[in-house]
Amino acid sequence: MENPIQIENYKIQKPEAWAGNMEDQELIDKIRDSEFSRKHIDEGRDYCYFLDKKYYTSNKENSEYVCMAYTLNEPGNLERASVSDVIVEENEVYSIHRISVLRDGVLIDKIPDTKIKVLDSESQSSGGILSSNKKINITIKDLRLYDVLILEDSRCKAFTERDFLRKEFSKYVWVSPDNYWAYGNFKFTFINDREQNIAYKKTFFRDEQGNVLEPEIHRLNKGERFIIEEQNYINPVDAGREIFPFIDFATENSWKDLSNYIAPIYEEMFSKYSLKDFAPHLAEKLDAVPDQDEKLQFAIEYVQNHIYYIFNADEMNGHKPQEPSVTYENKQGDCKAKCVLLKVILDYIGVDSSVVLVNFHTDYYIRYYLPSLLSFNHVVVKIHYKGQEYFIDATIRDEFGLIENRGFIYFMHYLEVKHDQVLQERGSYKFPYYCVDEKVEFNARNTTGRLQLTTTYKGNRANAMRRYFKVTNKREIIDSWNSFMFYALNYSNDRNGTDVRNIFKDAVIDIVSDDKKLNEFRIHYTATVENPYYTDPQKNRFLMYFDRNVIKASARDFIHKDLPFWHNFDSEKYEISLYTDQKIDTEEKYTVQESTISNPYFEYKSRKKISKNGATVFIEYNPLVNMEIPRDQFETFREDHHRVADSNFGLGIDIIEPGLMNMIKFNFKKKFK
Repeated sequence: MENPIQIENYKIQKPEAWAGNMEDQELIDKIRDSEFSRKHIDEGRDYCYFLDKKYYTSNKENSEYVCMAYTLNEPGNLERASVSDVIVEENEVYSIHRISVLRDGVLIDKIPDTKIKVLDSESQSSGGILSSNKKINITIKDLRLYDVLILEDSRCKAFTERDFLRKEFSKYVWVSPDNYWAYGNFKFTFINDREQNIAYKKTFFRDEQGNVLEPEIHRLNKGERFIIEEQNYINPVDAGREIFPFIDFATENSWKDLSNYIAPIYEEMFSKYSLKDFAPHLAEKLDAVPDQDEKLQFAIEYVQNHIYYIFNADEMNGHKPQEPSVTYENKQGDCKAKCVLLKVILDYIGVDSSVVLVNFHTDYYIRYYLPSLLSFNHVVVKIHYKGQEYFIDATIRDEFGLIENRGFIYFMHYLEVKHDQVLQERGSYKFPYYCVDEKVEFNARNTTGRLQLTTTYKGNRANAMRRYFKVTNKREIIDSWNSFMFYALNYSNDRNGTDVRNIFKDAVIDIVSDDKKLNEFRIHYTATVENPYYTDPQKNRFLMYFDRNVIKASARDFIHKDLPFWHNFDSEKYEISLYTDQKIDTEEKYTVQESTISNPYFEYKSRKKISKNGATVFIEYNPLVNMEIPRDQFETFREDHHRVADSNFGLGIDIIEPGLMNMIKFNFKKKFK
């Protein structure tokens, strides 16, 4: 083996006593072909003869053990098995117990053919993400197609003094396995060796008809084990439409107990430090801002933009927040540190606020999890101001506006860091402004069209567009708008394959204004279009402008049995005007068609103004967001979005071609339409 020095991040040793020990002959006996294995191998899939997984938790460590044997019949799996990476956290040790192959009935030890390298896992350090994680690179020589690979390993995370939460609380989520694999034997064991009881909750398990069963909650005392074992097993989950069954294991607690545990840790920071004591210059700057609205904006943007965000993976899960004086002095900190500093500043200026725990990535599942502080991976600040409730992510940069104009953060569940709290659900939200307010005007004269757009973005849209214009090449921005116009004007159907730069001549896009208080970002786009009309195969000409962003395809196409639809669309307003020097059909059905949709979750209205040489459509879309659409109301919600898509998301006008014969043809078509 090519490892002259044993490195502390990994070891080669026998398993711990709690994991058990499997002899060579026992391994060989478990790798037996059967009608079940042959069926799946014949289908061209790799096959796992057995998977034995154990999770062990105590007040000193968390450990995970795996022993498995699977075929290498597919070249892709052979490649992945030959070179693999294992990421270990600080104070975590990866132990290799066995690497072997069964080849032609003979068990061969592959540890002598294994090369191990330990690398720093620092791929994102330049972006402020710090981690003392290590990447253990494992290369196994001379693996061959049709080998059976046997891997037995474990990883142990020993707790340090900084891991006070992990010492006190345990959390582990078991998720049913990938449904690509077929297993001859599948076994999972959870071992509780803690002084505290561990509760476990089985969720999204199904009966034989595929119906979701009610969640089950049970308890493990110290020394007890939970075991799942299946023979000839394939996970039956429909991965595209169903949630995989999972079991949440967590130290038995209530949300109130947990909030009472964490609140004093933060309260010490808030009460111990006064802003004037450690940041007198910042206090003076705040005092000099006469308007309270602007003072609040200054406080938020100071922490967001002047305190560098460092995500330290080792500090996030289970560590106390950094003292605000240190954060201010060093001008850097993680989300906890930045939020604590922001709250101290808000306390100084007399704005009511609190720190809340969230997890944006698993927000939907928190309601199903057992109460645990380890369910959260992020911290934000909740602000009460002028009778309204706002949430501020102190780690965001380049966000602007008075508090009512700032970007909206989408999430539902949170735990407030105060005494006697329970898990809270954030309410639905209706935008007090239009996130997109766009005015389009297209004038066609003779063979040339003049296109103008003026668009005002607010809230999240303003922040995103401001960043986009800051970092993107101007030519690329213009090409992007040209490409959008290519489809909006329906040119994709009569001149597809044409370079958009040859269609939209002299295209220019400029920033008109950028109001950092209103958080309004306004742009203006102009272009000249030769041959402005869309022409169908029958040589009929049309002026069209349909903005497909108005159609919410994700709502129309959504299909899932378990997940409700998460409603998070922006409010929008459009005024689209099309003018021509030609005569138009002022009675054409779709030209004059208007719509009013009053769904409980969005209101949509389109109104038309028709003249003999043009038309204007006024569109308003006002959604109720940050909520799930109930399943029994979703089909009506979907159908209403289909109505929007039925020619109500823009405007089209038909040109009546000049000449007596064209007029006769037009009248004949109208009569028999």
